[in-house]
Amino acid sequence: MTDLTVSEGRPSPLGATVDAQGVNFAVFSEHAHKIELCLFSQDGQTELTRIPLPEKRGAIWHGHISGIGPGQLYGYRAHGPWAPMQGHRFNPTKLVIDPYARAFHGTWHQAPETLGHDPDQNDLMPSFVDSAPFVPKCVVPKVDSFDWQGDRHLFHRWSDTVIYEAHVKGLTQRLPAIPEELRGTYEGLGHPAVIDHLKALGVTALELLPVHEMVDEGFLIGKGLTNYWGYNSIGFFAPAARYFGPNGLDGFKTMVRSLHAAGIEVLLDVVYNHTAEGNHLGPTLSFRGLDNASYYVLNRGQQHRYANDTGTGNTVRAAHPMVLRLILDSLRFWVTEMHVDGFRFDLATTLGREQHGFAADGGLMDALRQDPVLSTVKLIAEPWDVGPGGYQRGAFPPEFSEWNDAYRDTVRRFWRGDAHTAQGLASALMGSADAFDHSGRRPRASVNLVTAHDGFTLADLTAYNHRHNHANGENNADGHHANFSDNCGVEGDTDIPEVLKKRALRQRNILATLFFSQGVPMLLAGDEMGHTQHGNNNAYNQDNETSWIDWSQADDDLLDFVRRVIGFRRDHPTLRQEHFLHAQERPADELPDVAWRGLDGRPVNWRDPLLDGFLVILRGAAEAPAYHDSHDVVLLAVNGLQDDQTVQMPEPEQGFHWVRALDTALPQADPRPALPQEPLAATSLVAFYRAAS
Repeated sequence: MTDLTVSEGRPSPLGATVDAQGVNFAVFSEHAHKIELCLFSQDGQTELTRIPLPEKRGAIWHGHISGIGPGQLYGYRAHGPWAPMQGHRFNPTKLVIDPYARAFHGTWHQAPETLGHDPDQNDLMPSFVDSAPFVPKCVVPKVDSFDWQGDRHLFHRWSDTVIYEAHVKGLTQRLPAIPEELRGTYEGLGHPAVIDHLKALGVTALELLPVHEMVDEGFLIGKGLTNYWGYNSIGFFAPAARYFGPNGLDGFKTMVRSLHAAGIEVLLDVVYNHTAEGNHLGPTLSFRGLDNASYYVLNRGQQHRYANDTGTGNTVRAAHPMVLRLILDSLRFWVTEMHVDGFRFDLATTLGREQHGFAADGGLMDALRQDPVLSTVKLIAEPWDVGPGGYQRGAFPPEFSEWNDAYRDTVRRFWRGDAHTAQGLASALMGSADAFDHSGRRPRASVNLVTAHDGFTLADLTAYNHRHNHANGENNADGHHANFSDNCGVEGDTDIPEVLKKRALRQRNILATLFFSQGVPMLLAGDEMGHTQHGNNNAYNQDNETSWIDWSQADDDLLDFVRRVIGFRRDHPTLRQEHFLHAQERPADELPDVAWRGLDGRPVNWRDPLLDGFLVILRGAAEAPAYHDSHDVVLLAVNGLQDDQTVQMPEPEQGFHWVRALDTALPQADPRPALPQEPLAATSLVAFYRAAS
């Protein structure tokens, strides 16, 4: 490569940027002594040359190389101190990827050659083996020419949002209507068969498990398994190549464009709290080799070890200005160039940690709130990590919604029949105001979920008392132990009609509760069809029929019921309000916005330890402006008792009557006018609405 010309270049933007003369390279490293750019042949096998980046402005090394262009393969070697006790692990024998790389050539290898330390001694002694043959090479990106056909971002009102959490491969791999070559790919996810299913359900937002470029851990590979869920990111600007179809990167964009055309938002589950480099014994792939002390939180007094607030071996130092810039640049990339509509932040407490712990006004939180791009998209926090003070439900800024695990547990326990849970269920139905009604927050702060990728599916929640994770290779010791599940009398598969009937009712009760609660409902892909993982509640490494949804076994009756409950929510704005309800008098009619009654029609005694059912009458919020009042009134009758009950219906206002619209015990029953005294089956939920006479 004798025709290359090296010049100063620019420190911004970071990454590899093509211009008319060549490519500009810029990379951050505060503690390096020298950064070498390594160029490779098109097959990635031969290192052609090493070029020291000639300039450094602040902590950014940069240089311009003429004579190369899009498609050029490259990586970096970082020279600096090998001093693990001071937090530095520079090792120029290790090729490291550009944190801003948009694509990679080659595959990841969990090989000892990728370790920065000598595995035959200890992590304090460096390795002198070249790792280049064992890591993918970064690809200089081409100028984007994708035709978006006028595609625009979507932003459904939070009160109208229904989230569907799915895995790219898991949702599409066994769907016969998708051509075989598209199954398990981004194109498959954008196929009309998937879109038609989501539209028929009433889904407005598809939330994808991680799609950043990822690495399978060595201990999984040794067991013949993979990291199926993908919470092991290494490339924050690159869609995971494992989901590429015939059109590669353009397949992702086509998927987004197709979903948007159908009115469905695309949300990404993003993992910025840790990286695939793992703990001190993990490989040197990127950040560790470029500037370990800047990218990671190190243990005080033991800087050769990592803080492990994430439980994965390392913790990204999001409070560092340049790491914060990396995260923000990555998020903006996915919004501006990939047209993504929002993000769910895995272990978001970690991202809000400052020097003395979590801070709702920390650097990343403040930056997201003021960023002209990112402040306009949906932001969802998983409000915990495993570090000190890690549980922060309700503590995030108003711009965030949060996964509500307390909602999940309360709903599960009530319908399982646990004592003293009716009061908690009432709070859950009202959007968990006890946790979220402060600092100008609204009901949309609570993302209500009863299941998610992590844990039992809905079908398994009603079929297993215990986890069955033996296939994971960890002696069934992994996964949650507090599932609040109930097998309804038989562990696992059965053909006993009464058990199956009880399970089906339990599932409908849980789903109806989910969609009739204030807040934002999230449905786990497959729950609408009765998908089972056969009791595996931690299927993170099951890239097989355990996790892939079997569309041929879909429970059509359950699917129809889910469509009906989502439709009922959509038709009744009282169930999806933008203000909390506090039994305050409404200016419009001097009636309370929410009223509670016992099943006998009398006031509820919330101190009753045996309380197992109630009526709740919902109207537009007293705090809402007049133009939000739809005059919609809904009554929910909840019976957690094991016996049938008779409900004393409250007298509707003159000129109106109640319509019995949906009954979890009679899911196929047509709506009918309600009687003054209505039957309510054991352990069931019935929804009524007010209609003009």
